[in-house]
Amino acid sequence: MKQKKFSGINLEVFSETLDNGLRVYVVPMKDKHNIHATFSTNFGSIINEFVPIGENKMIRVPDGVAHFLEHKLFEQKNGIDPFTFFGENGADANANTSYFKTTYLFSGLKKFKENLNYLLDYVQEPYFTDENVEKEKGIIDQERSMYQDDPLWRMYEGSIYNLVNSHPIKFPIIGTKESIYDITKEDLYKCYNTFYHPSNMFVVVTGNVDPIETIKMIKENQSQKKFPAKPKIEIKKYKEDKNVAVKKQEIEMDINTSKVALSYKICIDNFQNYSLYEIYNYILYYFNIKIGQTSAIVEQLKKDNLIYDDFGFEINGIDNYLLINIFAETHDPTKVVNTLKKELNNKLISEEELERKKKCSISSLLASGDNLYRINNKIMSNIIKYDDVVYDDYERIKTLNYKDLNNIIDNISFDEYSIFIINPKKKDIQ
Repeated sequence: MKQKKFSGINLEVFSETLDNGLRVYVVPMKDKHNIHATFSTNFGSIINEFVPIGENKMIRVPDGVAHFLEHKLFEQKNGIDPFTFFGENGADANANTSYFKTTYLFSGLKKFKENLNYLLDYVQEPYFTDENVEKEKGIIDQERSMYQDDPLWRMYEGSIYNLVNSHPIKFPIIGTKESIYDITKEDLYKCYNTFYHPSNMFVVVTGNVDPIETIKMIKENQSQKKFPAKPKIEIKKYKEDKNVAVKKQEIEMDINTSKVALSYKICIDNFQNYSLYEIYNYILYYFNIKIGQTSAIVEQLKKDNLIYDDFGFEINGIDNYLLINIFAETHDPTKVVNTLKKELNNKLISEEELERKKKCSISSLLASGDNLYRINNKIMSNIIKYDDVVYDDYERIKTLNYKDLNNIIDNISFDEYSIFIINPKKKDIQ
């Protein structure tokens, strides 16, 4: 068992990799009146071509299979509904699938041992039949339809789709209507057996727990189960083109005010002297300085009633690219897009602006130490992004400097961008 402290935060992480490869991280927070436990696999929607365990040929499974698999693990052979089990034991339960991972979770202080064992058990006991898989297709298709009626979701998926040429991040996490109905029991078992091996999974527990006892419980649970040898996972590699797939797209929906996404595709091939952590954070700082909620340009756009509170941006990384999506609600998409583009292309920033953002980051980091959900999510995010937990954020933030920021920003291009606009439906003239 390893013990490491987060710098700048009075928290310690107890971790261990079990004999079956499962990674376990426990952060005791004795002053909290709750426990948050997550059980995740490095299997998200972007993995749809791989060599199944025990086979030697690459296959392609239908889009949306990771999300479908998440649904089906809540159906148990013994007929017990996990949501019912957790509810009767004083816990809230849920699950989610992203581009990069699938997570099963519960929160609750009561009957922690029973709930933790049950979380491990139901996720590790798949039960797929032709009948229950077929039954789920209509349920998931209804969920897909609901998302298609959500303008924010349509804008998000549309902007990602238009940025990317071949990488499967371009496809909806939930899949398409056609791909959902193409999923079979065999697809689910091949994905489960390949990606739900303990060596491809990790548990994170944060809150009012005894870390040594918690890890002991997990080890005892896993020792009672048999798993095959650690598989060598082979996933298809994609050679993504540097150009965006679609420069501009406009659609209409039943909304009152237009929504626009300005999305950038930034190649980070030229920064071998910098770590991914440094590249990601320097670019994040740049966007925060230029178009963050407290930036001068955003304040002016709000003052001019060109954008509203529903404004922000996010960053995703795939291979050698960062995908940055800026979202806004506005009556004048063209003006907003042109203003944002001009601001981002003006690469002049001051050292004082960087130092202010660093102070904000440190304040946020210190505040996160009091939030068991944020700490849990930080560990999960670190593992997915860097395959390890970052313990020294405090020192890393302090070492970020003006020279390196300018070096990175001066050598990135904002030429590859895409615009996705949702306009209100035109009313018929009577």
